Amino acid sequence: MRSSPRSEVLSDPTTLRRLYGRRTGHKLRIGQAAMLEADLPALTIAPGGDLTAAALFGDDRPLWLEIGFGRGEHMVAQAEANPDTGLLGAEPFLDGVVGALANIREAGVTNIRLHNGDALDLLDRLAPASLSRAFLLHPDPWPKARHAKRRFVNPGPLALLARALKPGAELRIGTDHPIYCHWTLQQLQDHPDFEWLAETPADWNQRPADWPPTRYEQKALREGREVWYFRFRRLQN
Repeated sequence: MRSSPRSEVLSDPTTLRRLYGRRTGHKLRIGQAAMLEADLPALTIAPGGDLTAAALFGDDRPLWLEIGFGRGEHMVAQAEANPDTGLLGAEPFLDGVVGALANIREAGVTNIRLHNGDALDLLDRLAPASLSRAFLLHPDPWPKARHAKRRFVNPGPLALLARALKPGAELRIGTDHPIYCHWTLQQLQDHPDFEWLAETPADWNQRPADWPPTRYEQKALREGREVWYFRFRRLQN
């Protein structure tokens, strides 16, 4: 039996398969629990099988993936601005999923599908060259050196992401953490499948107009921290 793409990529002992599970920071309020029960089933990406736009949305629209969507502010804004695109969101924390459901309900968007779990689960099921864009915005920086293998920006996950991205597709990474900033540049500039789309400092220290803000970014700016906005292109190899 042939091993899955993920098992092939993550067989390297220097990589780590992160199993977050379903986490919540506090007990859900009655209204939140009711919304979760009412709204999540229709938006949940069913387990097993290949992920295609036709299976998820009923047509051949472009697919974008947000890795760790927090409470979904950016994802929902992108869905509103790009109604003919299908947004896939992966978030391991149940609190974030509940926040995203509230934002989805308020905006009335219908082009989002959710996975309450690890983004690697989705990357494993996507066909090669099936994503037109991917986002990794303000991920946990895991700043201690001994935890560096837990960062998404590592060879194993990046290989899976590169496999799923179409040639010419864009990967956007935002962070306000200096360690993750330097780590991202090191990993992506050394990666044969990506090129950095930057020509001037404004290309990484000013948020593009089509990059909706997140609450993490806004908090960082309020507290006087610098934010970096990285855009990379999937190369044609």
